[in-house]
Amino acid sequence: MTTVSGQDDRSLVSLSKDGDIAAFNTLVDRYERDIYNLCYRLLGERQSAEDATQEAFLSAYRSLSRYAGGNVRSWLLRIAANQSKDELRRRKRKDRAASLDQMFDTIGASVEIPDPGMTADSAFEEKERAQLVQLLLLELPPDQRKALILVDLMEHRYEEAAEVLEISVGTVKSRIHRARGKLRGLLERRPELLAGYLRLEE
Repeated sequence: MTTVSGQDDRSLVSLSKDGDIAAFNTLVDRYERDIYNLCYRLLGERQSAEDATQEAFLSAYRSLSRYAGGNVRSWLLRIAANQSKDELRRRKRKDRAASLDQMFDTIGASVEIPDPGMTADSAFEEKERAQLVQLLLLELPPDQRKALILVDLMEHRYEEAAEVLEISVGTVKSRIHRARGKLRGLLERRPELLAGYLRLEE
């Protein structure tokens, strides 16, 4: 049996194209957390993010023959972003109040692994801050939200965000500039709550 865990991403894609399920499962293990985090930040609901993550990988598997090279992680994130966009369209007419109630029940659940050395007070503050960030993100237009999540929360370079979103680096920077401006307005007197999460400075 071929060992695939040490293979680079492109080799795994090539093996997956040849029907090596273990190779594709290695890609899933490698990027499942990144994909889930993006879907969760875009959708704001744990169950929806889990469903979108699963659908994104299924879509990626079905699209292996159309993979034409480039950064594999960016390719997977692009599929996940599109999957989340489709999910948002399906939910567009949902009652907003009910959605917000559900978000308060699920926001902050397992998006980041807590620091074992964190005090109870610090952990509570961290969770509150994460909840605020997620609610504010959901107030942004989807295109701005995606750019901001990729660069400010997931810490991807502008160039990789541009590749994921299939837009220019200049457009990524413009969307992030507008998103940060809107967040500043939403925060008003409490910008300190986002310390360490979003780079609101220009």
